[in-house]
Amino acid sequence: MQPRALIVDDEAPAREELRYLLQEIGPVVGDRLVQVVGEATNGEEALVLLRSLGYDLVLLDIRMPGLSGLEVARELATLPHRPQVIFTTAYPDHAVDAFDLAAADYLVKPFDAGRLRRAVERALSAGGERAGGEGAEPSQPSAEPARAAAGRVPTRSPESAELVRIPVQHDGRTVLVARDAIVYAAASRGYSALKLADETVLVSFSLNELERRLQGHFFRVHRSYLVNLRHVRELVPDFRGSLVLVMNDRQRSRVEVSRRHARELRQRLGI
Repeated sequence: MQPRALIVDDEAPAREELRYLLQEIGPVVGDRLVQVVGEATNGEEALVLLRSLGYDLVLLDIRMPGLSGLEVARELATLPHRPQVIFTTAYPDHAVDAFDLAAADYLVKPFDAGRLRRAVERALSAGGERAGGEGAEPSQPSAEPARAAAGRVPTRSPESAELVRIPVQHDGRTVLVARDAIVYAAASRGYSALKLADETVLVSFSLNELERRLQGHFFRVHRSYLVNLRHVRELVPDFRGSLVLVMNDRQRSRVEVSRRHARELRQRLGI
């Protein structure tokens, strides 16, 4: 059976572009063609369609009149057959919320057929299963050769390391985030979330790639967390006898330290 898709976007050109890109990618997992069998212009229309037909995939915009895409995704948990969700939006700032809702992927416009194909294949392969257990680093998308080469960053001198910037897409612009502005990085599904002093932004690098790029005073305290040691405020033992770091961002974020990394962390901090 061919997977059935619903496109939800309040802008007609965006819906047309998604239809075109889905035709461009051709057969996906198991040589199946994605069939677009519904379109909705807002969240309310989307829920009516989703409750009347079993869709396999929803391509969902976030900012729409009425219900937002995030609100629609929350409602999907009540459906007998929950479709996989790929968010398609011009705004990267909702990505962390999107992945909290178990989205298969989060695409920031504009994106091409290749990027959409990877997202669709990941969604259809998931089949409702969520990668990894508690404390596991979520699966990362297959990197293109250029991305893989970019991730192989040689060891830098302290001087050159200070020049490292991480590109972040924001409102159609590329913002370069300074290395020391990053409080910590957390693995997200197919991405990494960078926690800054006042906000969280999403980047397309895996945590392993970020670890190679940042180096220096960044330390992998957990398979899902990379911490800037200059931003550690407190070390607090938890009830299991492990450690939790309290960071010096505005929210005083807490980051779990795995037991196998605790001893080396204490050594790095000189305690």
